Amino acid sequence: MNSMTGFGRAKLEKEAREYLVEIRSVNHKYADITVRLPRNLLYLEDRVRKAILNKVSRGKVEVFVSYANYGIEGKNVVINKELAKLYIKELSELAEEENISSGLRATEISKMPDVLNVEVEEESLEIIWEELSECLEKALDNFIEMRKIEGQKIKQDIENRLQNISENVDKISSYSTGLVEEYVVKLEERIKEILKTDAVDQTRLAQETVIYADKYSVEEELTRLKSHIEQFKSLIASDAPCGKKLDFLVQEMNRETNTIGSKSGKLEITNLVIELKTELEDIREQIQNIE
Repeated sequence: MNSMTGFGRAKLEKEAREYLVEIRSVNHKYADITVRLPRNLLYLEDRVRKAILNKVSRGKVEVFVSYANYGIEGKNVVINKELAKLYIKELSELAEEENISSGLRATEISKMPDVLNVEVEEESLEIIWEELSECLEKALDNFIEMRKIEGQKIKQDIENRLQNISENVDKISSYSTGLVEEYVVKLEERIKEILKTDAVDQTRLAQETVIYADKYSVEEELTRLKSHIEQFKSLIASDAPCGKKLDFLVQEMNRETNTIGSKSGKLEITNLVIELKTELEDIREQIQNIE
């Protein structure tokens, strides 16, 4: 079980190139990946996104990549001479019109937008991806490890709450056992009291018993609730992402608990239903952070 909250960081230095990758995530219904790359590495955005999606199924994930290249290997300096000439022409005409000295220098023209560019050779682009990928994998490993640690804490808390729920379900089961028999005895006594006779129509009494049992018995709900608890335990013990399934199970468990509460007229059962709903609400909040 993994949490959807996590952070991972890694740094890599290769020759004159430096990479820094930071990954952080919070809760989200689906996988929402945001990749922030330096302008000269924007061509790698799709690759980075796919690498994240290979290991993350849910969560709002932000990836920050820093890159610095202090070397000259694989670099070419390209001067846009035509654009530079156009700058010179326009600036010279402006100086002449305003009767000012232009004093243009090549270094000043090179600072104009898009005049001087540094291009990276195609082979070097692949090398950069290989090195960035290595750094990204290290950051991902740290990121996943943190999500696992957080996930284990959530798992332990949920297991404790499930144990409480299971014990309360057993208590409800024991309280509900014999409710029908109690009803029959009370009904028979009430009939005798009202009619002032010991003669009771057993057929009518049996019909009323069946109606009561059908209306107020919670055995079916308890059976389904126990089944959901076992499913829940099985899911949190698996290695696959289970957040969405757990969310659905909690809804079903809440539904069964509400039905038990509406059917039962016994105070002890009503109090236990309140405890069940409290535990289920706490579990529901916890699983919102499960991948």
